[in-house]
Amino acid sequence: MSSTKRIFLSPPHIGAEELELVREAFASNYIAPLGPMVDAFEKDFAAYTGIPNCLALASGTAAMHLALRELGVGPGDEVLASTLTFIGSVSPATFLGAAPVFIDCDEATWNMDAGLLAEELAECAGRGKLPKAVIPTDLYGQCADYDAIASACAPYDIPVVVDAAEAVGATYKGRHAGAGARAAVFSFNGNKILNTSGGGMLASSDARLAEHARKLSQQAREPFPYYEHAEIGYNYRLSNVLAAIGRGQLRWLEERVRIKRGIFDAYREGLEDVPGISFMPEAPTGRANRWLSVILLDAEEFGAEPEELRLALEAENIEARPVWKPMHLQPVFRGCRVRDGGVSEELFKEGLCLPSGTSLQPADLERVIGAIKRFAAGTGGRRSAPGARHQLAGQA
Repeated sequence: MSSTKRIFLSPPHIGAEELELVREAFASNYIAPLGPMVDAFEKDFAAYTGIPNCLALASGTAAMHLALRELGVGPGDEVLASTLTFIGSVSPATFLGAAPVFIDCDEATWNMDAGLLAEELAECAGRGKLPKAVIPTDLYGQCADYDAIASACAPYDIPVVVDAAEAVGATYKGRHAGAGARAAVFSFNGNKILNTSGGGMLASSDARLAEHARKLSQQAREPFPYYEHAEIGYNYRLSNVLAAIGRGQLRWLEERVRIKRGIFDAYREGLEDVPGISFMPEAPTGRANRWLSVILLDAEEFGAEPEELRLALEAENIEARPVWKPMHLQPVFRGCRVRDGGVSEELFKEGLCLPSGTSLQPADLERVIGAIKRFAAGTGGRRSAPGARHQLAGQA
């Protein structure tokens, strides 16, 4: 292991403004969940995203759970979801007794393929059993093709819940990630572009959905002076202290998006002459926040598999990580139906996420790029002549 400092994949980046707001939270003595910082964070987030009803929660997974419950998802139901995603996008469906059905991604966005979705919906209709919801994931901070997905769902009146956990600050056709869907789910986990250590947000233009979800998130307490419960709820609210961090992070979000995009550009420029490396494309429909910078390796052209490069980087104390393993390949979802176009499996095989934290210094980026170039220079035995970039990648 190298003695040099570790470069993490996507560490938290906290500044003085967040600390000052946390001090305010302490001074107010609102240390438990709920409080003025939570209220303000919800209002600030609604103003930034343009989604009017926002509910700050303990996690993005909690937000997805509440969204699906509000849509009536229950035992025996199905939901259609992106297969290339984090498990928190789909596990809440199983909490409610429903089964996920997985939809592969397209090559242009690496997100849910609207054509495959339309095929699956047509077959569902033919069987007489439509899904209760469709859950596209905005992968690595890039919005799915919302309009195409909405068009596929519209004939069947199926609601869309956008998993925008990774996409705070991203846009689609001029609107913020998740806007226009029945509901959107965001994550503020410590590795996200906006982080509160742990936390999430449920956002919706449907005021009734949001208000009932708010009630459920507070143990579904009825409006009595004593504790009265007519339905089962959850302890899902965000801490007032963590909301203070979120407010501070939100003030710097546009700058963080700019930095993330700059990191991606630095990798692309620094590695453009390395054979066999290509990059996650940016869809023409919006602005990705580039939460993580993702490369693809053509093993024959590059001269090594992504795992070999990951281990080489680890030996230099640099953290990298494989692309999400598709949900339909996960043992826990063995037997679930999948509309498979083969794209997500190829991305998992060839993809690698590089360090993308907004606190990265130019010297850190040079170190990562240099390590990749040195490794590539030593793998020439299997490398073929430079050719076309991989079909699944682009030079955004």
